Amino acid sequence: MKIEVWSDVICPWCYIGKRRLQTALARFEHAGDVRVTWRSFQLDPSQQRGDNRPTTEMLATKYGVPAAQAQTMQDRVTALAAEEGLSYHLDRSLTANTFDAHRLTHFAAARDAADAIHERLFRAALVEGEAVDDTDTLVRIATDAGLPADEARAVIEGDAYTAEVHEDIRTARKLGATGVPFFVFNRTYGISGAQPIEAFLATLEKAASPVGS
Repeated sequence: MKIEVWSDVICPWCYIGKRRLQTALARFEHAGDVRVTWRSFQLDPSQQRGDNRPTTEMLATKYGVPAAQAQTMQDRVTALAAEEGLSYHLDRSLTANTFDAHRLTHFAAARDAADAIHERLFRAALVEGEAVDDTDTLVRIATDAGLPADEARAVIEGDAYTAEVHEDIRTARKLGATGVPFFVFNRTYGISGAQPIEAFLATLEKAASPVGS
């Protein structure tokens, strides 16, 4: 079975969704037959590189609400993340253009390190408050995930994997995704959002059935 996961590395719901999928797979008897492929998606492609505002400030502006209300929104997501064993610090999270981070994930995937780089990028953005559009930060994250620093820097400073990122985003649109996380099972069944673990298990069972294979 092939599961494709569209996500953005600064998306708190995407990290929660990743954990819930992992938990579901741990309970799924055919997990050894499942291959997870990570796909790119940008929540805000218009975000300027280096314009790293606090996310809480961005949310207040975006939704036209007081900063305290935006912080309450962040606190709610933080509490949900804690239920999945994630220690968010969204009070220090930053906006970032994630295009280079997504190019880095394609580089990692070509070296069988896709899950490792996604895990490290999520933690950097949502736990540590890193600016994940900064070149030196991305190189450090890459080395933390076991990738060679010189090759990672060459990717980030060049234009490698640009076409792959664009293609992922186009495919997500064709499949009807308007946001992330977005999970597609065998290009037949889809889950939009960080749904409960039971929803992932039900979809895994359905996709594994003869009709869904």
